[in-house]
Amino acid sequence: MIPHNYLDMLDEMRAIAQTGINYAKSPYDLKQYQRLLELASEQYAEITGLEKEEIIRRFSAELGYITPKLGVQCVLFNAKGEILLEKRADDKLYGLPGGWVDTCETPEMAIIREMKEETGLNVTVEKLTGFYTRLPGEYAQPHTSVHISYLCNTRDIDITISHESLEIAYFDPKTITNWHKDHGKMAMDALNFYEKG
Repeated sequence: MIPHNYLDMLDEMRAIAQTGINYAKSPYDLKQYQRLLELASEQYAEITGLEKEEIIRRFSAELGYITPKLGVQCVLFNAKGEILLEKRADDKLYGLPGGWVDTCETPEMAIIREMKEETGLNVTVEKLTGFYTRLPGEYAQPHTSVHISYLCNTRDIDITISHESLEIAYFDPKTITNWHKDHGKMAMDALNFYEKG
């Protein structure tokens, strides 16, 4: 198991490198920041199993001051108390629908957009049900991310499936064992929240 202090150091190194690449005025400074990003990416490659070039490509696509990524997940129950889950196309595991918050969006706007894109449902955001943090190295991800889950509501019935999902349906979360990352905890926390009223 990789020590958290090592992963924290890598995440800080990566953030310094990316921020420096974006703001460096001197070509010499830029070269140093690019080398720092390369060194961090080599270590991330060993941890995650991804190719170093792919990690550099992903990190280089991010500009500006580097902060944790922000994700949102939708919690939607039917009349039976079942929760809407998607079987993801990327890892074939079950999770709550959602995604990353885009620029110029609030988390609430992001969940409304993501639900329309992934399920075809028009939702309204009711209540926040939880905050979750994934640290570097957890679930083989190289960066810190923060995730917010929202209890939502909809009057729509017909669900459409996007290219991101293999299946979208309502399930009793207690029957699901193959969860995407920490989505099992999110779903069970949401169920407890829902049952308490």
